[in-house]
Amino acid sequence: MAMPPSPYDFLPRVDSFIVTSDDVADGKTLSKAQVSGIMGAGGEDASPHLSWSGFPEGTQSFAVTCFDPDAPTASGFWHWAVCDIPVDVTTLATDAGNGSGLPDGAVTLRNDAGGHRYIGAAPPAGHGPHRYFFVVHAVDVPSLGIDPSGSPAFLGFNLFSHALGRAIIAPVYEQK
Repeated sequence: MAMPPSPYDFLPRVDSFIVTSDDVADGKTLSKAQVSGIMGAGGEDASPHLSWSGFPEGTQSFAVTCFDPDAPTASGFWHWAVCDIPVDVTTLATDAGNGSGLPDGAVTLRNDAGGHRYIGAAPPAGHGPHRYFFVVHAVDVPSLGIDPSGSPAFLGFNLFSHALGRAIIAPVYEQK
């Protein structure tokens, strides 16, 4: 079966830059740490370490998202969305997504499970491999002005007109 295209292929083109991680890699299986315990998949719900560089000139802040386009819904599943990360912050430590490791001023939006934190992978057993797009977005304003009750889709709407660049790591996970 052919892999569907990246959902980011359908957005306007922006500059790319580099994101690396000590915890996840393109096309590699997520570790137990990045799998969900909250949703019963036996994991730890720890967001991965992310570090980025080479972002476009004019960047004034960052947003970080994690999206599973392969979830059995018409809209995928948002695992994590944070915006208003100050421009001088270019690394998030492992488990920053629990909220305590984020810089002052960063705004965590609710994920599709209703929490304001990273929630790990938990695809339905037997559903096949799912891709988890961890994306760092370079933003042209210091704050997008989004309230914490906002949705990741609303963040995406705002990024449509404010993203200068994006960096992507897309690991996978499957429950047999």
